[in-house]
Amino acid sequence: MLDQSLSQFILFAVTILSAVLAALWLGLILWTFRDMRMRSRDVLAQVAAALMVAVLNIFGVLLYLMLRPRETLSEAYERSLEEESLLQAIEEKPICPGCGRPSNVLWQVCPHCHTRLKKPCLACGELLDLPWNLCPYCATPQVVPVAQPEAQPNGRRRRSAAAVETPDQETASLEFVDNDEF
Repeated sequence: MLDQSLSQFILFAVTILSAVLAALWLGLILWTFRDMRMRSRDVLAQVAAALMVAVLNIFGVLLYLMLRPRETLSEAYERSLEEESLLQAIEEKPICPGCGRPSNVLWQVCPHCHTRLKKPCLACGELLDLPWNLCPYCATPQVVPVAQPEAQPNGRRRRSAAAVETPDQETASLEFVDNDEF
């Protein structure tokens, strides 16, 4: 009777252990298939990963863990969105050098701190960056003519060069100072 109850206990334990191992085996196959489906759109790769785990069992899972793609499809998508967002933030948003707030490329003055951002062209009125001395739109030099006094206090005389014609038929003059010693 002891032998019969011991053999029934062993049979019961082996049955339970077999059922647990079978459930674990099926669970690993399903987990591998679902995990690969989140990492790849290739159906053949999904099926191959599940078959590898089905045939090789634990060794198949270890091999799959070594060979699977690092990122899921959603992680790769989120990373690409984040990179695109950072690039747009860097490329498209000019900021005011005075206060650091976002500005518009069409503004001449920052509305927050009143820092001068652009200057209009003397000839065509297009907005130019402050350090530009030549308008790229109409090729007009951006030199403001200085009023010429008739007599200098030190006795030097100023003379003007001949007028230079621009493509728009506007004139600009150059000034020279006589009797300068260098």
